[in-house]
Amino acid sequence: MNVDAVMQELEALGKERTKKIYISNGAREPLFGVPTGSMKPLARILKKNQPLAEQLYATGNYDAMYFAGVIADPGAMTEADFERWMDTAYFYMLSDYVVAVTLSETDIAQKVADKWIASEEELRRSAGWSCYCWLLGNRPDAEFSENTIAELLKLAETTIHAAPERAKYAMNQFIYTAAISYLPLHGEAVETAQRVGPVEVKREAAKSKLLNASDSIQKALDRNQLGFKRKYVRC
Repeated sequence: MNVDAVMQELEALGKERTKKIYISNGAREPLFGVPTGSMKPLARILKKNQPLAEQLYATGNYDAMYFAGVIADPGAMTEADFERWMDTAYFYMLSDYVVAVTLSETDIAQKVADKWIASEEELRRSAGWSCYCWLLGNRPDAEFSENTIAELLKLAETTIHAAPERAKYAMNQFIYTAAISYLPLHGEAVETAQRVGPVEVKREAAKSKLLNASDSIQKALDRNQLGFKRKYVRC
């Protein structure tokens, strides 16, 4: 199946209601409004296909770019490839849920995520923190340096309130994920969340929103989710 055929399939799966939801979250034309769950049958047919993923991502169509992440072969992508994908990831659903997710399945994930966390660009910084969330929530604790995660917790604590708005979401999620999915530093992450307190996120078309990692952590603990790991990262 070539890129034109896939685009036709995606267009047929589009829903106007879903399209409006995506646009309200920052997506822009062109897009079809394909629910992510509706992509799974097509993904099972195509499996991993990096050349096709590259063609789809290059269309600039949001649904095609998202689907590119679904069928991408992370092991075939280099750091330069991920940088190129980030260059055209124009809002968080691409940076955090396509690029960061795909990156999290590679051996270079932490190296690239560290670089993005240090970036001055809002979406790169958000993607870097998000990548660590996907990593901690999926990989065994033994794959991580306790010192590295502890340093990231300190960095989040000291910089989150002054961070770019989208990065605040990802940093707050990192504190939560470290508390629930990375057992070696559960206590330290809980204390970090308490010291950080509520984080105000300003939104253009709505009232400011308060994020509170402590509340989210407690809810997860109440649901007996301590130690939770995802079986799969990508859908």
